[in-house]
Amino acid sequence: MSPAPIIIWFRQDLRLHDNPALSAAIQSGAPIIPVYILDDENAGAWKMGGASRVWLHHSLHALNKSLSGNLACFSGNAASIIPGLASATGAKSIFWNRCYEPWRINRDTHIKSVLEEAGITAESFNASLLFEPWTVKKDDGTPYRVFTPYFRRGCIGRGEPPAPLPEPKKIDFAPPPKNAGNVDSLNLLPEKIRWDEKMVQYWTIGEAGAQQRLKDFLEDGLHGYKEDRNRPDRENVSRLSPYLHFGEISPRTVWHAIRQRMIAENLETDGDHYLSELGWREFSHSLLYYNHDLPENPLQKRFLAFPWHKDDAALLKWQRGQTGYPIVDAGMRELWETGYMHNRVRMIVGSFLVKDLLLHWSEGEKWFWDCLFDADLANNAASWQWIAGCGADAAPYFRVFNPVGQGEKFDPNGDYVRRFCPELAGLPNDVIHQPWEAPPLVLKQAGVILGKTYPLPMVDHKAARNVALAAFQATKNLE
Repeated sequence: MSPAPIIIWFRQDLRLHDNPALSAAIQSGAPIIPVYILDDENAGAWKMGGASRVWLHHSLHALNKSLSGNLACFSGNAASIIPGLASATGAKSIFWNRCYEPWRINRDTHIKSVLEEAGITAESFNASLLFEPWTVKKDDGTPYRVFTPYFRRGCIGRGEPPAPLPEPKKIDFAPPPKNAGNVDSLNLLPEKIRWDEKMVQYWTIGEAGAQQRLKDFLEDGLHGYKEDRNRPDRENVSRLSPYLHFGEISPRTVWHAIRQRMIAENLETDGDHYLSELGWREFSHSLLYYNHDLPENPLQKRFLAFPWHKDDAALLKWQRGQTGYPIVDAGMRELWETGYMHNRVRMIVGSFLVKDLLLHWSEGEKWFWDCLFDADLANNAASWQWIAGCGADAAPYFRVFNPVGQGEKFDPNGDYVRRFCPELAGLPNDVIHQPWEAPPLVLKQAGVILGKTYPLPMVDHKAARNVALAAFQATKNLE
C-alpha cells in the first residue's frame, strides 16, 4: 500500500533548489501534490499589485514546467481550501515554507491549528530568510531598531547561515485534486490594456532566470559594487530583488555564492557591501515582524503630527514622471517601463515625494506596491519610512536629496536620463539634469521646448527644501 500523499503548498518559494519543505517531503518517501493558492481574501489591502501579478503568472508557469505540469492552482481563502484539499486527496501531511507578513502569519497559524485538530500534520520551514526575526534579538531580549548592530552582531556575528540544499534529483507525484485549476485560471494578467508585454521583455522570469541573473552579477557586477551600485547608468546592481521576493532563488544561495566569489577574487569590500544589502532585507522583515502596523504607521510616533500635504495633481505628476527634474522623471519612467527602479534612484524619487512635495510616504509606498515587480511588504514599508525619516535607523529629517546634484553625481553623462527621458537626449551633459538652465539656442538645437516637450520644474527645490526643514523641525521634539 502506497503512503498517503504530502501536499506541498508553494507560496513565496517558487523554486526546486534549496526548498526545505519540498526536500523534507521528498525525503519522507511519500508522493507529493504541489499546490499554489492565490489568496486575495486574507491579504486584504495588501493583496498583490498589478506588476507582482504579472511576475507571478510567469513564475508559476516556470515552476509548473519544473514540476512536469503537476502544479495544482486554486484561488480563494486558503484557510478553507487547504483543509478541503487534505480531505479530498487523503493527504496526512501538509508542508510549506514560512512567510512573514502579518496577515500570512495569522492565517497560517489558524490553518495549522485546524489541520492538527483533524489529525493532519502541518510542518513549516524557513526558505526565505537567512535568520528568522525571532532568532535575532539584543542581549536584553528586545528586537534591534538600528541596522548596523542588527546585522553585524545579531546576524553575521553568529556565524554563516546554513548552506543551501541541493535540487531534488527525482520527484514522485500523486494525482492532482480533481477540481484543480491551472496557472491561467488564476487570471493574473491584465485583461484589456496589455501594459505588461513590454515590461516582461526586460526579464527572464523563473528559477532558471534567477540562477542566470546571479551568475551574470558575479561575473560582471560584483567587482566595483561598493561605488558603482550608486550609478544607475551602469550595470553594477544585481537586480535579484524580484527573484528573492518570489523565492525563485534563496538568500542562502545568493549569500554563499557571494562569499565564495569574495574569497576567490579578493572582493571583500565589494562583497561585504552587497551582503549588507541582503542584511537590510532581513532587517526590514524583522521590523515588520515586531511592528505589524509598519506599512501604515510611522515607527517614530511624533510623525503622526507631521503636516503632510494632500495634492492629487502633484502626486500624478510624480507618478507619471512629469516633475521637471530629469533624474526623478527617469526613475519613475523606468519603473513604469521595466517594473523596477535602481536603488539610488528610489531614494531620489522618494526624497522628492516626501520632502520636495511634502506628500505622505504612504502614497509612494502604494504606488511602488502596484508597479514594482519586487514589491515586498517589509522592504517597501521599511524603505519608505527610512527615506521619510520616520522609521527605524532612518535618514535624518534634514537629509533632503537635491535632484540636480544627485543626477550630476550619479549619472554624470546623462546616460540614464537619456534612456528614459528621450525628449532630453539632445541636451549636452552640463545641462541635462537642469534643462531650465540651458541657453535658448541649446534648447532649440536639442528640440526641447520647456513646458511643452518637457515640463518645467513643478517646484523650486531650494524653496521646497526650506519648507520641508521647517516642518520637520516643528515635528522634531513632539512625542
